[in-house]
Amino acid sequence: MTFKPVIKEIVASDRNEENGLHQFVVTLTNQAKCRLFFSKNPDWKIIGVNRLLNMPCPICRKDYYCNCMSNYASDFEQQIIEQNPL
Repeated sequence: MTFKPVIKEIVASDRNEENGLHQFVVTLTNQAKCRLFFSKNPDWKIIGVNRLLNMPCPICRKDYYCNCMSNYASDFEQQIIEQNPL
Protein backbone atom coordinates (compact mmCIF):
# COMPACT_ATOMS: atom_id res chain seq x y z
CA MET A 1 0.00 0.00 0.00
CA THR A 2 1.48 3.36 -1.02
CA PHE A 3 0.65 6.58 0.73
CA LYS A 4 -0.37 9.61 -1.31
CA PRO A 5 -0.98 12.68 0.86
CA VAL A 6 -3.92 14.76 -0.35
CA ILE A 7 -4.61 18.06 1.39
CA LYS A 8 -8.26 18.65 2.23
CA GLU A 9 -8.00 21.85 4.29
CA ILE A 10 -5.36 24.56 4.77
CA VAL A 11 -5.30 26.95 7.73
CA ALA A 12 -2.68 29.66 8.20
CA SER A 13 -1.23 29.16 11.66
CA ASP A 14 1.54 31.70 12.20
CA ARG A 15 3.85 34.01 10.31
CA ASN A 16 6.95 36.08 10.87
CA GLU A 17 7.12 38.68 8.11
CA GLU A 18 10.50 39.90 9.34
CA ASN A 19 12.14 36.53 8.59
CA GLY A 20 9.73 35.43 5.87
CA LEU A 21 8.61 32.34 7.81
CA HIS A 22 5.03 31.04 7.58
CA GLN A 23 3.27 28.06 9.19
CA PHE A 24 0.20 26.27 7.89
CA VAL A 25 -1.82 23.50 9.52
CA VAL A 26 -3.19 21.13 6.90
CA THR A 27 -5.77 18.39 7.25
CA LEU A 28 -5.35 15.43 4.92
CA THR A 29 -8.17 13.36 3.43
CA ASN A 30 -7.50 10.62 6.02
CA GLN A 31 -8.01 13.23 8.84
CA ALA A 32 -4.30 13.32 9.76
CA LYS A 33 -2.98 16.81 10.47
CA CYS A 34 0.43 18.26 9.70
CA ARG A 35 2.15 21.57 10.32
CA LEU A 36 4.04 22.86 7.28
CA PHE A 37 6.80 25.44 7.59
CA PHE A 38 7.44 27.69 4.60
CA SER A 39 10.04 30.32 3.83
CA LYS A 40 9.35 33.20 1.46
CA ASN A 41 12.71 34.51 0.37
CA PRO A 42 11.65 35.63 -2.36
CA ASP A 43 9.89 32.46 -3.57
CA TRP A 44 7.85 30.06 -1.44
CA LYS A 45 9.86 27.02 -0.32
CA ILE A 46 8.87 24.34 2.18
CA ILE A 47 11.44 24.00 4.95
CA GLY A 48 9.78 21.52 7.32
CA VAL A 49 6.89 19.14 7.96
CA ASN A 50 5.67 17.95 11.37
CA ARG A 51 2.84 15.51 11.86
CA LEU A 52 0.44 16.57 14.60
CA LEU A 53 -0.45 13.78 16.99
CA ASN A 54 -4.22 13.67 16.43
CA MET A 55 -3.99 10.10 15.09
CA PRO A 56 -1.30 7.46 14.42
CA CYS A 57 0.98 8.01 11.45
CA PRO A 58 -0.72 6.71 8.29
CA ILE A 59 2.65 5.41 7.04
CA CYS A 60 4.38 3.67 9.95
CA ARG A 61 1.34 3.52 12.31
CA LYS A 62 3.33 4.90 15.25
CA ASP A 63 1.37 7.06 17.66
CA TYR A 64 4.40 9.13 18.66
CA TYR A 65 6.74 11.41 16.76
CA CYS A 66 8.19 10.12 13.50
CA ASN A 67 9.66 11.74 10.41
CA CYS A 68 7.62 9.90 7.79
CA MET A 69 5.78 12.99 6.54
CA SER A 70 9.07 14.75 5.79
CA ASN A 71 9.50 12.35 2.87
CA TYR A 72 6.43 13.93 1.25
CA ALA A 73 7.51 17.58 1.63
CA SER A 74 7.65 18.14 -2.14
CA ASP A 75 4.09 16.75 -2.54
CA PHE A 76 2.83 19.07 0.18
CA GLU A 77 4.63 22.05 -1.33
CA GLN A 78 3.15 21.40 -4.77
CA GLN A 79 -0.40 21.02 -3.41
CA ILE A 80 -0.17 24.15 -1.24
CA ILE A 81 1.05 26.26 -4.15
CA GLU A 82 -1.65 24.86 -6.48
CA GLN A 83 -4.55 25.17 -4.01
CA ASN A 84 -3.63 28.39 -2.27
CA PRO A 85 -1.90 31.12 -4.23
CA LEU A 86 0.47 32.19 -1.49
